[in-house]
Amino acid sequence: MAITLYDASVRTFLQILPAVAGYLEKARAHAVEAGRDPEDLVEARLCDDQWPLRSQVISTVHHARGAIAGVKAGVFRPPNWDAGSDYAGLQKMVADAVAELSALTPNEVNALEDQDLVFELGPRQMPFRGGDFLLSFSLPNFYFHATTGYDVLRARGAPLGKRDFMGVPRVKT
Repeated sequence: MAITLYDASVRTFLQILPAVAGYLEKARAHAVEAGRDPEDLVEARLCDDQWPLRSQVISTVHHARGAIAGVKAGVFRPPNWDAGSDYAGLQKMVADAVAELSALTPNEVNALEDQDLVFELGPRQMPFRGGDFLLSFSLPNFYFHATTGYDVLRARGAPLGKRDFMGVPRVKT
């Protein structure tokens, strides 16, 4: 089975990001139904030393939409941590990422496989090829932050299950 960079990255992002949108909405509705303010979830975290939901969602989006943009530009940097600072802003950020990624073509993404880029973290620089960056750096980070966001909401009582995380599988049609 041959798999392309587009299949491994963008199609995966487009399976999980709508699920992130779904679990965010389900948690919001649950909070409202329980008489709680969904905004209280924005800074919720699993542990004191772990990033809050806000940062998990920002990172999830950044390792999808931002990673593709970074490979195109030749440089990837940490995200804007102030983006989407309220619950509705986080939801919009995910929806915007889905729309942007949906507009990409397989040829456009597959052409990035050998594109050079540098991940810049302060003074530290890590050189990558585009395909290696997406597959060995962004995808693991994407899954980590999408999972941790789910876990934060689940730990706060949102009625989430495995199907809320998985999105729509790519079944044979």
